[in-house]
Amino acid sequence: MIFSTITFLYYFLPVALMVYFVVPSALKNLVLVVASLIFYAWGEPKYVYLMIALVIIGYIAGIVIHKYRGKTLGKVTYLVSLLLCFFALGFFKYADFFIESFGRVTGISVKLLGIALPIGISFYVFQLVSYLVEVKRENVAPQKNIINMFAYVTMFPQLIAGPIVRYNQIEKQLVSRTYNLEKIRAGITRFALGLGKKVLIANQLAELCDIIKASHDKSILFMWIYGVATALYIYYDFSGYSDMAIGLGSILGFNFPENFNYPFISGSITEFWRRWHMTLGGWFRDYVYIPMGGNRVGICRLILNILTVWMLTGLWHGAATNFLLWGLLFGVILLIEKLWLGKKLEKTLVLKHVYVLLLLVFTFVIFAADNVGAGFEQIGGMFGLGGLPLSSLETKYYFRSYISVLLMAVLGATPLIKDMFGKLKKNISEKWLAFVEPALVIAILALSTAYIVDGSFNPFLYFRF
Repeated sequence: MIFSTITFLYYFLPVALMVYFVVPSALKNLVLVVASLIFYAWGEPKYVYLMIALVIIGYIAGIVIHKYRGKTLGKVTYLVSLLLCFFALGFFKYADFFIESFGRVTGISVKLLGIALPIGISFYVFQLVSYLVEVKRENVAPQKNIINMFAYVTMFPQLIAGPIVRYNQIEKQLVSRTYNLEKIRAGITRFALGLGKKVLIANQLAELCDIIKASHDKSILFMWIYGVATALYIYYDFSGYSDMAIGLGSILGFNFPENFNYPFISGSITEFWRRWHMTLGGWFRDYVYIPMGGNRVGICRLILNILTVWMLTGLWHGAATNFLLWGLLFGVILLIEKLWLGKKLEKTLVLKHVYVLLLLVFTFVIFAADNVGAGFEQIGGMFGLGGLPLSSLETKYYFRSYISVLLMAVLGATPLIKDMFGKLKKNISEKWLAFVEPALVIAILALSTAYIVDGSFNPFLYFRF
């Protein structure tokens, strides 16, 4: 089940929230767990048992690690629990990828296992790992209430697509959290904005990308439109879902961390990755990069550290060669900026932004491609390879058809709309503000619902992860 469906919006969510707010505080986490398990099992019931098993393993391991800290049993439990988490992730997500890669390298024909990917496994495994590491480091106490442990890992707002919420960020909120009308109002507004980003912008951009890929009348301009639409689609698809998750968390009384901060206004790729999928970047920084020595090492070790982190970042996104290449490309770019280009970029005003935007278009085309070859073929088309003309009749038709969505997406990827609304809030009376914001939320929900009902094109890219 995904958020941008009638089933979730008008059946599951209203019932879940009604029960959640009716029961006493002592039962709210139990209701949340039951609702989350139903939410997850709706799409793939068999894999809900895998998630339950991993949560139980994490729950028991946390208690044992804490009780026997510094002793052999505690150390062994820590290592075994981490291995089990990573084994589950590796087996279900990467087994066929490595078998296929082995076959290509050796020329040996090996039958693939044909294992289906459990939805959201990359997210909830990373949450479990962060919990176990923080317990081992004695930064948090182990969770002794198994219902609270299940609520932390399986919470449906962030279960299948993040943000990656660390245990220490909501440890206290699992026991006691604040419910008030202001928090609920802010949550509904944030959810509506995220739904609008997903349905009204991301879905339309995804549709345009599919049209261009299937076209037999491609042109250079058409491929550039494809590149821009792809980068924007990925941003709106994921940031929209993150906004909805944060909004739902607020309604339920939780404060989830932010995941995006207008990444396309960055002046370097280094800055971009401080603004894009911030919870994932922070996870790799704290649990991989810094333990490897971070940047407090020699140049050779620094190169190894950065390339290792970005290879893993690429593989985290998916078991495919194009994800691996995508991650390594960013690793190389970040190394170049760190060792040479970074200070030069800071001295420019416009060039640094052009540099970032061009790199993002090219790298996200590779990211979204079916394979590496298709990605480079699409980039080649942007430069006229294959004899593509500058423009075509089909290019002009679809450009006119989607120009409003493209402009809306470009504008929404900057802080301009937020700043304008902030100034408007300061300059109008509370009476008018109390009318404008709910009216905007209702309009977005109504329009998004109309789009969902009218069409079946409702992809979600991060289901692949």
